[in-house]
Amino acid sequence: MLGLKMPTDPRWVDIVEKNIEEILTDHAWCEQKAASTAISIIVRFPEFPDLVAEMTALAKEEIEHFALVTEKIAERGMTLGFERKDPYVKDLSKHIIKGGDRRQQLVEVLLMAAMIEARSCERFRVLSEEIADEDLRKFYRGLMASEARHYTLFLRFARKYGEGIDVEKKWQDFLQYEGELMKNYGKSETIHG
Repeated sequence: MLGLKMPTDPRWVDIVEKNIEEILTDHAWCEQKAASTAISIIVRFPEFPDLVAEMTALAKEEIEHFALVTEKIAERGMTLGFERKDPYVKDLSKHIIKGGDRRQQLVEVLLMAAMIEARSCERFRVLSEEIADEDLRKFYRGLMASEARHYTLFLRFARKYGEGIDVEKKWQDFLQYEGELMKNYGKSETIHG
């Protein structure tokens, strides 16, 4: 369903299990950034009322996920660390075309968000199946469906507002790019690392 070209090596979970506090902190900040992305889309593209409504709902859901992750951190006697940079997102952004008209810009932003959600969904699936901690298995299983919904939401809007743009080709090209990029990742205890 996700169309990702490079699956996560299940051994990534071995790295994660060595530092649960780090993965949870990174995850929390990913949720915060997802909420910020939804708000940013509203600010940049207010002329699309249905997009504004969906992004408003998404921002609320993502900040609720941030709260869930921070609660999980507190339950375990851990502390939320400082925000982390996400090299994966920085590398993904190199594939995005800058400039163009507003619809072109919107499609680029939506495809980028869809890709991040797709990879997050895939990583949550791996955690829900492979991590030894049963509590975290259930936790990530519960969040996986949300990520899949978000991925399809962004793609749906890219297709809807991508009039005159070959959105399917752009998406397939982006999937190829991300697959090559993932050869450099899977080596750290972060959601996208």
